[in-house]
Amino acid sequence: MNSAIIYVVDDDISICRAISLLLKTHGFKVETFTRAKDFLVFKHPKVPSCLVLDIRLPDINGFVLQEKMVQQGINIPIIFITGYGDVPKSVKAIKAGAIDFFIKPFTGKKLINAIALAIVESKARNKKQAEAEKIWRNIQTLSPRELEVFRLVVNGMMNKQIASKRGTALQTIKVHRGRVMQKMQAKTVTELIHLAQKAGITPIQY
Repeated sequence: MNSAIIYVVDDDISICRAISLLLKTHGFKVETFTRAKDFLVFKHPKVPSCLVLDIRLPDINGFVLQEKMVQQGINIPIIFITGYGDVPKSVKAIKAGAIDFFIKPFTGKKLINAIALAIVESKARNKKQAEAEKIWRNIQTLSPRELEVFRLVVNGMMNKQIASKRGTALQTIKVHRGRVMQKMQAKTVTELIHLAQKAGITPIQY
């Protein structure tokens, strides 16, 4: 866990200091911010991480920051904290993907336990993102025709169907398909379909 970074965003400096001290005693690296926009412009290393986020902030509130993180591709698990908590806010936070929601004051033990879960989630997200990035690097090596064949194959079409649709010789399609399998490092069509799903490629609608 020592490689993990915990970000704390709270406009109350005393809260930032208290949480920072608690987390550092548990071996975490901590970065604190009193403004949401400072957190957004910070360069986040690709290591397991978690964001402890206050809902009420002077510039933008925690929920808006959560939305902006999605827009900017900052895929860090969030634990919300607030001094003005209520059930609807908690439900909204969890539905939007937060790991947990705490109303101040809360115990250090509860926060540490929640962070431990968030770090596990962060590792899983980072692994998934790394896999998707590798798949996309392979996709970018495909020629326009190979990319089309790739999409049609993962859409469930057979070589003959693709050849007919494209008005191309069957042997040509077989060659394209072979190159697709090689470049995508897939041994079977099933594996190719799984790669497409991990990359977020949706089936083509006709």
